[in-house]
Amino acid sequence: MQADLEIERFPAMAKTFKDHFSSRATDYAAYRPTYPPALVDWLAGLAGHHDLALDCGCGTGQLSAMLADRFARVVAVDASAEQIANAKPHDRVEYRQAPADRTGLADRSADLVTVAQAAHWFDLDAFYAEVRRVLKPGGPLALVTYGVIETDGEAGAVLSRFYHDVIAPYWPPERRHVETGYREMAFPFREETAPSFAMTAMWTVDELVGYVDTWSAVRNAEAKIGRAPVERFAADLRAAWGGAGDRREIRWPLSIRAGRVGV
Repeated sequence: MQADLEIERFPAMAKTFKDHFSSRATDYAAYRPTYPPALVDWLAGLAGHHDLALDCGCGTGQLSAMLADRFARVVAVDASAEQIANAKPHDRVEYRQAPADRTGLADRSADLVTVAQAAHWFDLDAFYAEVRRVLKPGGPLALVTYGVIETDGEAGAVLSRFYHDVIAPYWPPERRHVETGYREMAFPFREETAPSFAMTAMWTVDELVGYVDTWSAVRNAEAKIGRAPVERFAADLRAAWGGAGDRREIRWPLSIRAGRVGV
């Protein structure tokens, strides 16, 4: 393996990170929405070269695999072995279990660093130090997060009530950064203005229920009060949905903090 892809392995790494997803990694892979190609085009356009992209907190590789269509190589790291085990395979993606602040990449080797829906879990000071080390001078860092899920009609009202009124107390405190579009997070870099993007999907009611069941707030509620609130939500959503096979548009507005390092 080439020097700039040498990555430390952490086979016995203790779970010192906040792990809200490993217990449902298979469902996480199945029900995560897909990022729009226009976002990936824009991210690739930030980079001066397209030799190596680093995707931190990659989860099951939703963004990693898309970046590999625009970069010669992608290193995708996540602290969770379960997430890596369920990652989407791609010939140009090297998946590794590693924390975002210890990627093992060579100094000044990456053309782009991305984080999708994970930066709010990081030790940002340590992560930003790693970004400064591995990025080429003037290279871009992009933190991507998607906001509160939306759909139209009564089904949308059921979804909104569940999110805001039922499950809200069970979100980890870091969730507030997602809801504020990362605007309250430290970001000590010269910022780039990002266009407006949104993820969309045409889902059945079963797919939406499966996605909601991956939420960390649902895991926390389940541990404290059981499955009843989720089961009530699923029943109410099915009643509002229409036919079980009907597909509705689901939307997630995207927020991006992007900047250049070392300039």
